[in-house]
Amino acid sequence: MNEQDLMAKAQRALSSAHTLLSDGDNDGACNRAYYAMFDAARAALLACKAPVPPEVAKTHSGLISAFSLHLVKPGTFPVELGKSFNKTEDLRLIADYKGDPLEADDAHWAVEQAGAFVDKIRAQFFP
Repeated sequence: MNEQDLMAKAQRALSSAHTLLSDGDNDGACNRAYYAMFDAARAALLACKAPVPPEVAKTHSGLISAFSLHLVKPGTFPVELGKSFNKTEDLRLIADYKGDPLEADDAHWAVEQAGAFVDKIRAQFFP
């Protein structure tokens, strides 16, 4: 999948997150918000030609580490949005695996952060 396809996938996930949030599905909204960020991060790494092996970029921890190493730490991408990527993954893990229901505030925050994350990547790497 190329970076343009990944950005389209990220946008679809973000749209789904908004829909699920408006339907009151906090867990689903957090899941889709995280995957919007995940796919946008993959697209950004491809766009900047970061030396990340494909098998690393397909795992959650590998992708988050590579994104931090190649884009956040050098100052190319805002630290706050990099941190929100990590926190949104934590919320997704709670929603998907722990069975604890997420609060509406957490879901709203995750969707808002995913929107800012995807928008920043689009503006920075896909003008």
